[in-house]
This record gives sequence, C-alpha cells and structure tokens, in this order.
Amino acid sequence: MRYAERTKRPPRTLTDREVKKLLEVTGKAKEGFRDHMIFSLALGCGLRESEIVALNIEDVARVVKPGSTGKKPSWKELAPKRIIELKVFKRAGKGVGADPKFQRVHVPDATYYKLEKYLKMIEAHTFYLDTMLFRSRKGNRLSDRMVREMFQKWQQRAGFDTIYNFHCLRHTAITNVRRVSKDIRIAQKFARHVNINTTLRYEHASDEEIAAAVKGIAA
Repeated sequence: MRYAERTKRPPRTLTDREVKKLLEVTGKAKEGFRDHMIFSLALGCGLRESEIVALNIEDVARVVKPGSTGKKPSWKELAPKRIIELKVFKRAGKGVGADPKFQRVHVPDATYYKLEKYLKMIEAHTFYLDTMLFRSRKGNRLSDRMVREMFQKWQQRAGFDTIYNFHCLRHTAITNVRRVSKDIRIAQKFARHVNINTTLRYEHASDEEIAAAVKGIAA
C-alpha cells in the first residue's frame, strides 16, 4: 500500500494570505523575478522543484515569427506555451505514469503572462532554446537544494510564522484546483496522479473554505 493511501493527514498548504505575501515580496524588484517565476510555476502548474529546475526555454516557449530559424531567436520571436509537456518528471510505475503524454501541464493566465515577461528579461543573456530556463548567479543550472534554500529565505523575508518546504507549493496548487473545480478527477489530472487514492488526500477543507462556511452562521 502506498504511503498516500495509508495516511489520513491532509497535506500542508499555504493560506491565500501567505501566497499573496510570497508573490508580493518576490515581485517587488527585478532581482527577485526569477524566484517569483519559479514560485508561479509551482503554484500555477503544480510543478515539483525537480521538474522546474530541469526546464529548458524550448519546454515553455515556442518561436512564433514566420521564417525564424536557428537556436537563438530574439525574445520578440518567442511566445509562452499554453501547455508544457514535461521531459523530466516523477515517474510512477511502468504504466501511464511513465508516459510523457501523461505529463502535460496547463499554464494559467497569470503564469503565462509572467513567462512572457521573464523571456524578455533573460534575452539579454543570449540564451538559446535548448538551454536552461533558470540559471544560478554563476550561470549554472539551479539544483533542487538551491531552490529549497531560496524558498526558505523568501519565506523569512515575507515574515511567515510557519516555514514550509517547497513541495507545499505543489500541495497548495492541487488543493486550490480541487477547491475551485470541486471535482477530484480534475484535481487528479492536474496533479498527474496515476492513482486516484493519491489525490483523495486533497479532499480536506481549507482554512478559507471553513472561514467562508461559518461567516454567516448566527451565534
């Protein structure tokens, strides 16, 4: 039996207020926008840190200018993709979970427009389509550890009372999809869970849902 099937504890998630604070503090200055973009991919697409750091520009962007050739287009020739097909992902067994066709990620509007801005910002670095989307200050690909440490620092800057691990951003994304859609099957597809029992953990009520439910109660 899988761990997710054994446990009854709901996943840890950020509150709406914490998400807002995190995005505000990372979006204030240009030097924080790379990290802001990483958080947006985790919150908007439910991506794991290993999936984010493995992304290349060609995974999230397409050349739209007619007649463009070569691997070094201008940012003006690029447009973000509405659906990202992951090449690196967590493989679940030998069935559908290992099939790249199962790893299609829909990009919400907020993340799409941030990607558009990010592509413009990194154009000055003469990136190629087949190079990494996120670079360290030394020009290397970010590691999972670097992303986790970066997330801890931003939480401290945002004044979080509770410090979360990076995977909680994915938990938050899946919970929000379940909350908005009210459909566990949609949440399952969003999360790319092979087994519905894994997604059933997200059928818990969030703090925001509880607050909305009790708001009009006479007491």
